[in-house]
Amino acid sequence: MPFLKTEFPGLLIFEPIAFEDERGFFFESYNEKIFLQEKINIKFIQDNQSHSKFGVIRGLHYQLNPYAQTKLIRVLKGRILDVAVDLRKGSPQYGKVYGLELSAENKKQLLIPQGFAHGFSVLSETADVMYKCDNFYNKESEAGILFNDPLLGINWKLSSHQIIVSSKDILLTPFTTCKNNFEFEG
Repeated sequence: MPFLKTEFPGLLIFEPIAFEDERGFFFESYNEKIFLQEKINIKFIQDNQSHSKFGVIRGLHYQLNPYAQTKLIRVLKGRILDVAVDLRKGSPQYGKVYGLELSAENKKQLLIPQGFAHGFSVLSETADVMYKCDNFYNKESEAGILFNDPLLGINWKLSSHQIIVSSKDILLTPFTTCKNNFEFEG
C-alpha cells in the first residue's frame, strides 16, 4: 500500500510507486482511484507552490473552520522538514508535533487533514514545494502558531543564525493562545 499511517489519526505518508530506468523516473503524484481505494475521499480544488532558499521556515499556518484545508504536500526540488501540529481538541495527539523529511529524491508526500497547523524548513540550497488543498484560501480565516514556541519544541534542523522567517510569521501567537475551532472526530 502506498499509504503509511502515523500515530496521528488521519495524518498519512503517501509513497507513490516510482518507475525508474536509464531515462529517469515516472510516478503518479496523485491518482484519485488510489486514494479512494484507501477510503480517502478528498476533492482537491487548489494547488499552491512555493520556492524558498536554505534556512527559510514557513509556518506554522492553518485556516479556521469552515475554511480549514486538508493538504497533500510534496517537494518538487530540494529537501525540507515538513511539520504538522495537531490542533483537534480531543485528539489523542492534541498539541503534539509530527515531522517528516520530504525531498524530490524520496518522493514522499504528507497528507495533512483539516485541524492541523503546517510548516516547513528548507534544508537544501533551495526547495520548491507544491501542495494540493481541498478548500480555497480565505484571508479572514487564516491563523498560525509561532514557529519557535518552546511548548512545541520543534527542531527545525537549523541553527538559530540560519533561520529566516517572514515578518508576518514572527508575529504569530504561541500554541496556548492560538485561535482554534477544531474538534477531533475520531
